[in-house]
Formats: sequence, C-alpha cells, structure tokens
Amino acid sequence: MPTLNSIVRQVLAIDPSAPAIEYQKQWHSWGDLSAIIDAIEGILRANGIGAGTRIGGILRNSPEIAAVIIGTIIHDRCIVTLNPALPDETLAADIESLKTPVVIARSEDWQRAAVRGAVERAGALGIEITGDRADPARVVTKLSGRDFRSDAEGIGIEMLTSGTTGTPKRVPLKAGNFSKMILDAAVFEKRDVNAPPKLSKAVTISNTPFSHIGGIFGLFVSLSAGRKSCMLDRFRVEEFVDAVQRHRPKVAGAPPSALRMILDAKVPKEALSSLVAFRTSTAPLDPELADQFHKHFGIPVLQNYGATEFAGGVAGWTLPDFLKSGEQRRGSVGKMNPGVEGRIVDAESGEPLPYGEKGLLELRAHHLGDGRNWVRTTDLARMDEDQFLWILGRADNAIIRGGFKIIPDDVVKAIEAHPAVLEACVVALPDPRLGQVPAAGYRVKSGRTVSADELRAFLRERLTAYQVPTKLLEVQDFPRTPSMKPSQPELKKLLEAA
Repeated sequence: MPTLNSIVRQVLAIDPSAPAIEYQKQWHSWGDLSAIIDAIEGILRANGIGAGTRIGGILRNSPEIAAVIIGTIIHDRCIVTLNPALPDETLAADIESLKTPVVIARSEDWQRAAVRGAVERAGALGIEITGDRADPARVVTKLSGRDFRSDAEGIGIEMLTSGTTGTPKRVPLKAGNFSKMILDAAVFEKRDVNAPPKLSKAVTISNTPFSHIGGIFGLFVSLSAGRKSCMLDRFRVEEFVDAVQRHRPKVAGAPPSALRMILDAKVPKEALSSLVAFRTSTAPLDPELADQFHKHFGIPVLQNYGATEFAGGVAGWTLPDFLKSGEQRRGSVGKMNPGVEGRIVDAESGEPLPYGEKGLLELRAHHLGDGRNWVRTTDLARMDEDQFLWILGRADNAIIRGGFKIIPDDVVKAIEAHPAVLEACVVALPDPRLGQVPAAGYRVKSGRTVSADELRAFLRERLTAYQVPTKLLEVQDFPRTPSMKPSQPELKKLLEAA
C-alpha cells in the first residue's frame, strides 16, 4: 500500500520541468518546488535538525511556502502552523511560546521587527524563503537556544484551530493519520491511490489559507493526484472568477460566505460554466443559499464537514450521491467518510438516539483517540439510516439569557432572511442582570440598506422576544478567521465598543 510520502516524492520526480503551481499568473514547476525543499533540507541537516523535529512555519499562501510544508512532512518532521495574519506582537508572542528550534518564513515576514526579534530571543534557527530560484533559502538567525520542545515523533502537523468561538489552540495530527485522510479523500474523485501516480492536466483553484487545515488538506489532495494548482492569497470574487475562466476546472470550492459574495456580485452564469460542482466547508451552509446558487448557476453545491480536532474530513457529498439523493436530503453535509463512524447521543445521558433524532454527534475512527472509543464533538446533529449527516448547530455556544437558551444559528437564519442582509453573526455579551444577551453584526447586500431599528422590527415578527439581539451593528465586513469564518471574539469587541 503506497503512503502519502511515497506518492508525493514520485509526483515531484515525474517531470521536474512541468508546471505545478500558478501564483499571481506565473507558473512554478515541480522542479522549482523540489529545489526549495532540497535547499531547506541542506540547511536543516547542516544544523543537526533531524526527523521528528517541530518546524515553525509562517504560512502564507504561495508556492514557496507550499514547498516548505511539503518538504517538512515528507522528511518526517512536524510543521507547526503560524498565522501570518496575526498582528505583529501577537505572532511574536506565539513564536516565543511555541519553542520550536526552527522558524521558516518568506522575506516579508522577516522584515517584521517584532517577529524577527521573537525568533532571535528564542534562539531558533531562522530560515528565509527568498523567492529567488537561484538561492531559494538562506539562514537569517542562527541556532543558539536550547530550551526547545522536541516531542513531535510521528506528528505531521500541529494545526492551529480557527478560533471562531474562542481562543485558538493547536491540535497535533499524527503523520500516519494525515496520510490516510488524504488517501481516503480519493474516493470523492473516483481515483485509485494504488495506481502509479501521473501528472494531470486539470488545475485546482486553491484559496483556503495554509494556516487552516483545509488549505494543507487541499494542497496534499492535489499533490497526490498529480494535479496543478492555481493559488490565490485568499478568496476574492474577481480573482476567483478569472482563475475559473482561465483554467476551466470541473470542480472548485470556497467557504459558504464566498457563495454569497459571488451571488451578490451578480457574476454571470457563463463565467462559471466549466464547473459541474462547487465544494464548500469550514462553516454551516444555509440550504436556501445552496438552492439559490444551484438555481442561478446550475451548479450543485457539495458540502463537506470536518474539524481540525478530528484530523479533517468527517463527512461529505460525492456528485453521484448528490444527483441521486441531494433533493431528498436537503441540508445534509453528506455521508460519513470511509473509515469514520458516527452516532447521535443524548446530551445528558450519553445514550445513543434513534436515526432522525437530534442530539450530540460522536465519532469513532482509527485516527481518533485510541481508535476504539467514541469521541464526542460539540456539534448538534442528526443522522439517517444511510449514514447521511445533518449538522444542526453547536451545543457549546448556546446563549443563556435569564435562563432561556438561545441557539445563535437560529438568530443568524432569521437575520439573513431579511432581503437586504447578506451575512450575519451572533455572539453573547455579558449582562449583569440576565447573565448573557445576544448581539449581532450584519452586512448588507450591494445597493441595499436596512437600519438596526428596521431589522429589529423585522426580527420581532420572527423570533421570540428573548431571541432578538439587544444590539445590532452594521459592518462593512466581519473580522475573520483564516478560514474566512466571522471571528466571534473580534466581533464581540466591536459590539462592546459600539
């Protein structure tokens, strides 16, 4: 049985001169990626950095950083994700707390004085990825410290969670489990991972940040398929549509918020005519939004469900499944992935519930926990007898207002039902009398307006009194996590300051 590492090494060697990743409309070859991998490997070996070592990476979306991630994993080291979008001082504090003996970053991040200072104080080996094909990697800070964490044997990635509802944390993903997760994903492409790898003419549009598990997952799915990538810094409608029109992929994907942005921008149907499916994940998908997108473009929206804590993918739609069952199973996130079991349990007793009942989702797979016991999520869900799964919200972010429980997703749906509202996010604010109260930020569609008072009147007709947000704030855009979800902690700060 081939491993992910063996497949990736074979793909890199098939034709080094062939195009691999397009970035800012310039192609980088498989050989270019290998040259960066080899240059970094030479520096690491010269400094005694062997397998099982934690490597801090400031992960901007670029071909050079893709090579850093690839090289770290195929040489059996652990990539520790650092988010370049963090403010300088926050990123610097993260670097010092992680205690990695190596930090790798592009030139622009080494120009951030706080970041460089943090690496120097930690005594870590700093490696700059220059973007120069003739000299792709060089040392900027020498290895001088001793107080490093080195407990990464068998760990492929320490992934920073999105931090949507609270402080982000790092989750260690075993290299073997990550490998199996990528190879199992071939089922969604009807691809035989046991066949000798070959280069594909197809191009994947990559816009999920590498600081999110979906970005690294997508990188290795494309690699294992020998598929080229068009890499974007982030999702922007104009750049995404241009990439689709130039490369004519059959499948593309982005978070649910991107669907709203595409529809709001009034992108013509023919602009996405190459697509036979649109994949989305990282956040709940409103079935009405999926229906609207499908109706306008004729493109099925295939939702996936996963989580960093559970090593990525848990459930998802294949196109044949959707064409057969999508209408009857509207709103489902698809069928459980191969090798992953799911069940729904009562939140209080922990007893399994019958098919169709709402409760807490528990998962079991060889790569979760000890591989034998069920692992409880914080997601409310239901499942049918054919293993199709519906995610109905989160159990851990319910707002308790004076003893009344409010599910934020219910309030979000009511706000987004207003014809002028593009997107909404609901958070809890502290209240000295009631404990917590709901508050919301909202974005309006282009050319539309709705005041907070008008929106509140609209909500009073659709929600119970205790569900109506005490504060409504219109924003141009939400502060967002790397996965493009609205950041609840940052929105809470805006609402508290308003």
